[in-house]
This record gives sequence, structure tokens and C-alpha cells, in this order.
Amino acid sequence: MTWNPAQLPDQTGRTFVVTGATAGIGYFSAEQLAGAGADVVLASRSASKLERAEASIREQVPCASVRSVVVDLASLESIDRAAETLRALPRLDGLLLNGGAMTLTKARGATTRDGLPLLLGTHVVSTVRLLAGILPALVSSAEAHSADGRIVHTSTGFVSRFPADVSDVARVPRLALSAYTKAKTVTEVFAFELDRRLRANGTPVASLVARPGVGVDAKTPERAGIRDATTPYQRNPYTPWAQGKDTAAWSSVRALTDPQAEGGEYYSPTGALRGQPTRITPLARTHDPDRETAASVWAQLEDLAGVEIPVPALR
Repeated sequence: MTWNPAQLPDQTGRTFVVTGATAGIGYFSAEQLAGAGADVVLASRSASKLERAEASIREQVPCASVRSVVVDLASLESIDRAAETLRALPRLDGLLLNGGAMTLTKARGATTRDGLPLLLGTHVVSTVRLLAGILPALVSSAEAHSADGRIVHTSTGFVSRFPADVSDVARVPRLALSAYTKAKTVTEVFAFELDRRLRANGTPVASLVARPGVGVDAKTPERAGIRDATTPYQRNPYTPWAQGKDTAAWSSVRALTDPQAEGGEYYSPTGALRGQPTRITPLARTHDPDRETAASVWAQLEDLAGVEIPVPALR
């Protein structure tokens, strides 16, 4: 189908949760979903930033249905509290897993409150813990409303450029960029394995992956308290070839809302750094690893998260 990110399919009546929703790509994903009529739940660790994000969305979308839940992805206890809140929602159609620490300095020694490697803990283990808590609600909502649920995991182009060893999930590479790339590689392996298990069990929830390209502050439209003179500005050497964080949100939003999207698919800008959101061919090493590797990554993540995701293993 011809996809127009400025004219999304009507999402009235549907409820989406967006993590990392108080800035950047997460914020603009939430704004775009609200503009399409969805009920949007903003999830982030700062209550004050959540209030500002809600206000900004309502300024752009006066009739927006938007609310918030506080969740610190570096705390398993906080994730459990947020999951309890999300399970109580009257409807839950989709989850955009956009949040995670972006502190790439001293990543090797940094840890979460539970002692997990910071990048792995906030980008991947947090996902496993959250899904263990809310997947039954996603399934029940999909069955009740005869509409497939969506789980969209965000990745990065670095995964295709720098292969990472995932045999020992918890081992942190020495370089910060390598640690981030490994966390996102594990994200992809987990996301595609999750979709295989969901489909094999006839579950009406799909797991997809999206990457944003490069979104830079210099090309991002202003939003009060989100991107303005009061917020930190980050320079980026790729600015002449990059896009704003509003358009960087397009791939994730399409993965969530395109009625023709299917589980196991991967969405990305048409160009290396920017462009219209389109479906691309996933990497074989993350999309179709050998069964032993996929099962090992799954088991290691459940062990690190201290939970079991309520979906049976493949036989």
C-alpha cells in the first residue's frame, strides 16, 4: 500500500503505550498516534517530564486522549508497578518499546538499580520484565476486540554494520558503542523469537522491529518543554544528511498502525539515515538464527529478568 505518515489510518478506540515518551522519537511517536485518534499512554521515569509531554501533545492535538504512567526502566520494581497499572487499562492494543538509557560514556561499568549492565538492562531486560507482566492483557484485549495486538521493538542501523556475539548476553563489550550495538542485536533476536512463539501458539499479538535512521535536534520541530531553548541541544556530525526526530518516529509508528503489517517484519527509513518508512528484509543472523541460539538468548533474558514470559517454547 502507499503509506503517508502525515495521514495515518484512524486509530480511534485503540490504546498504545510508548516508553521513553518524554523526548525525541518516543515523544513524536506518541504525538503522531494521538493525532490519529489513539488513546496514548506515555511511559517514562520523570513525572514532571510526563506532565510537560502531555501538555505539549494537547497543544498540538487539542482533542488528544493522553495519559501517563511512571516507569524507571533501570528498576525491576518500578517496571512491575507500571505493569500492574497497564494491566488495569480497559483496552491495550500496542506497545512501542522505545525507552532505554542512551548514556554511552562508561557503559561498561554502569549498572541498573538491580545490578544489571545499564544498556542491556534498560533496553532489553526491562522489555522482558514488562512483557511478562502485560502480555496476557495484550492478548485478552486483542481477543475481545478482534484486533491484533502489536509489540514494536526499536533497533539501530549499527546492528547491520557491526556483528555482535550474543552467546553470552550479559557480557558487556569494552567500547560503549559496541555495548549499545550488542544490546540492540539481542533486542532483534528476542523480538523475532517472540513473534515465532506467538504465531506458533496462535496468539493474536505480533512482534515487529523498527529502526529510526538518524534523528537530530537541529532538524526537529520545536515543542514546549520537549525541544526548545530550555532543553539540552546535542550536536551531530550527520546533521546535513539526517532528519528530525519527528520523521525518525515514522518507522515505529508505521509498524504499530499499518493494517497490512505482519509479525516478524522490520521497518526502516528508505535511506540509510532518513526517508519514508518502508518494510525491509531483516538480517538473517537476528531474524533466523539457529534454534539453539534463539532459545539460549530467550532463556538468558528470562533468567536476567527473573520472570518467564507466558508464551510456550517452540517444539
